[in-house]
Amino acid sequence: MSNSVSICVIGSGYVGLVAAVCFAEIGHQVTCVDNDESKVRTLRDGGVPIYEHHLPDLLAKHLGRGVNFTTDLGAAVEGSEAIFIAVGTPQGDTGAADLSYVEAVVSQIARSISGYKVIVEKSTVPVYTNEWVRRVLHRHGVDPARFDVVSNPEFLREGTAVVDFLHPDRIVVGAGNERAAQLLQRIYAPLTDGSYYSQPNALPGACSAAHPAKLMVTSAQSAEIIKHASNAFLALKISFINAVANLAESVDADIEDIATGIGLDSRIGPKFLRAGLGYGGSCFPKDVAAFHWVAQQQGLDFQLLEEVRRINDAQRDVFFNKVRAALWNLRGKKLAALGLAFKCNTDDIRESPALDVIGRLLEAGATVTAYDPAAMERTKAVLPPSDKMHYAASIFEATEDADALLILTDWKEFAEMDLAQLNRSLRFPIVIDGRNLYKPEHMANHGFTYVSIGRPASYNSQLGKPRKLIL
Repeated sequence: MSNSVSICVIGSGYVGLVAAVCFAEIGHQVTCVDNDESKVRTLRDGGVPIYEHHLPDLLAKHLGRGVNFTTDLGAAVEGSEAIFIAVGTPQGDTGAADLSYVEAVVSQIARSISGYKVIVEKSTVPVYTNEWVRRVLHRHGVDPARFDVVSNPEFLREGTAVVDFLHPDRIVVGAGNERAAQLLQRIYAPLTDGSYYSQPNALPGACSAAHPAKLMVTSAQSAEIIKHASNAFLALKISFINAVANLAESVDADIEDIATGIGLDSRIGPKFLRAGLGYGGSCFPKDVAAFHWVAQQQGLDFQLLEEVRRINDAQRDVFFNKVRAALWNLRGKKLAALGLAFKCNTDDIRESPALDVIGRLLEAGATVTAYDPAAMERTKAVLPPSDKMHYAASIFEATEDADALLILTDWKEFAEMDLAQLNRSLRFPIVIDGRNLYKPEHMANHGFTYVSIGRPASYNSQLGKPRKLIL
């Protein structure tokens, strides 16, 4: 692999922690900085505060050797060639990204620069953030010859972030000069020259020594837009297939067949064409809003992005109305909810459609017993246990004597339930599936009334088909 680079990663959240550990995995010396002393102590002890596949193993492998954790930002900056900023950029009231954390970190960096540094935007930021970073450094009296600012957006999916980092579709580097670009190329060389994949203990994935990762160099502005445009386009695909699902259902077509037919077109592809409850999480809602705000600031009316958001929000209404149509009155109903995280393989509940639906059910007077393999502790901080909100230790503890089962997150174990046991567990064999994990005919054969997204419902013959309700 290439020569080791000394790297400082500021922020030990989702992006920062994955980046720090993965940089160590490809041979660099990394210091990860966070101002949360409790979190730093946890990480120093080998604890991982987020649920992410492969991350605990890699942290254990490199802790104290390739990666260290500290609250001392100044010392970390002084000892590093590259400084990656990976702090939060939450959505503000106007939809714009709140860059106050970025500005605060840059101000701290300015006080510790004693030699040439490359400062890298790793957080998701709007276009021209690189220019503002430069201005902040100038205002603090930092000699322009002592730094360059580079945009290096992340394209990580929660649940597969480590593999995504080490086997990327592309690495984007937005640099204003060759000196800065060369340092980033040196950092990622183990992935782009294939040397990492030649190691016997390399994490397997799509890339290999024969087909290494690809790196593209562009302007900082282009790199910043690539990140926002990528997430906005993926959100668009999700909203599009959900809009088509509502049309398909109204004419008794099957959205799963339709999505397969669309996805077989090589120009479109099958990914992100899964009808369901819509997108959530920390990226898509925030990035769509921020991208829309950026366009507005440039005097552009990017109405498509507003429609993407509207369709996504409406999809939760669609599902809630399916529950009401299947059960009539919700007050007093006992419901089992499988899934709390916004997607499978993560404990992230930010902007989770599941929590939005559960909140509406509680407001309507239902009692909910929820189960999620990873996200229950985080959810309890938002929806504390009460006489209406309960948490179960397993699928069948949640479904015991419930009036209906709601599938809200696409965990693999939810798609592999023992249907005979499920039928015995429920008070009434009613399943309302917001993730289309089962085939309607299969559920009908097992005696369920089964309602899903964008497909004709199947009905238990004893319960009968309800009339359409005016809601």
